[in-house]
Amino acid sequence: MNTTPQHGGPDALGVPAHDFSTNSNACGPCPEALAAVQGADAAHYPDPAYAALRAQLADWHGVAPGRVLLAASASEFIHRISAWVAQRGPRSVWLPAQSYGDYAAAALAWGLRRVDPPHLASLAWACEPSSPLGQAHEGLPELVQAVPLCVLDRAYEPLRLEGEPSLDPETLQQVWQLWTPNKALGLTGVRAAYVIAPMNAQDTVAQLEALCPSWPLGAHGVAMLQAWVRADVQAWLQACLPTLRSWKAQQIALCESLGWRCTPSLANFFCARTGLQGEALARALQALRTQGIKLRAAASFGLPGSVRLGVLGPASQDALRDAWCRITQHGKVEA
Repeated sequence: MNTTPQHGGPDALGVPAHDFSTNSNACGPCPEALAAVQGADAAHYPDPAYAALRAQLADWHGVAPGRVLLAASASEFIHRISAWVAQRGPRSVWLPAQSYGDYAAAALAWGLRRVDPPHLASLAWACEPSSPLGQAHEGLPELVQAVPLCVLDRAYEPLRLEGEPSLDPETLQQVWQLWTPNKALGLTGVRAAYVIAPMNAQDTVAQLEALCPSWPLGAHGVAMLQAWVRADVQAWLQACLPTLRSWKAQQIALCESLGWRCTPSLANFFCARTGLQGEALARALQALRTQGIKLRAAASFGLPGSVRLGVLGPASQDALRDAWCRITQHGKVEA
């Protein structure tokens, strides 16, 4: 079995000219956040305790600084908390039917057995809006009550284009909230994340801190997270959302005009079935890639025959339409 993680974004051919394969904010990068990163002091270590950064994040979320954990990335924290569960047992985990592949990869690496129903698990993962579908997590309040430890991946909450979170503010205090602002800021090359721990989880926070290596964030990650909580950066993000809604509507209309079937989504990405399956779909995606266009095959998410598309602007949408018509009309693949 191939356990190599699959991700969107650049590959052996470099950076795609039209990259639909990631869920990064296509309006980005955020100018103010980019300037902060470019101005970071890379000549010195950050404060190893990250005292100022923790205080800023805590103040923005309205929590005590002791509830803020820093992580090198979402994926690093996914592995770290999986390792923590593996140390204590029972070594079990519950995953959504379709989810980010690193949840399962970390469970496999640390010997966590996948179980169902959720109440049998010592760790449960949730993501809202979900990946790859961009939908609400059905039954999320019940899941939180059923498991001893629930991590809610909120990577796409800042890029929510409709709907409201499933958890009320009080219930949110019972979960581990995993935040990765680089997608919302259009700065996915900067790896930095943080977690808001539940209330009364001081012992677990200390144990997870003990599993963390020194300096998980470099100066550039610190600069990005400090920029994240600034009023001007948040104002820029809010101003992006109407544009992303408009582009998304245009992109769905384009896909449907090609005969694709699009799945409803609340965020800046969605899944679609192109009508191709298996090797035919793989050949089509490869043909698109040679023309500078990359889509994300969704088979690794448990959705064979589907692709996931991040929302891009009109020029990229035009490029996708023209390239798809070329490869299907010229017989490179069967539509």
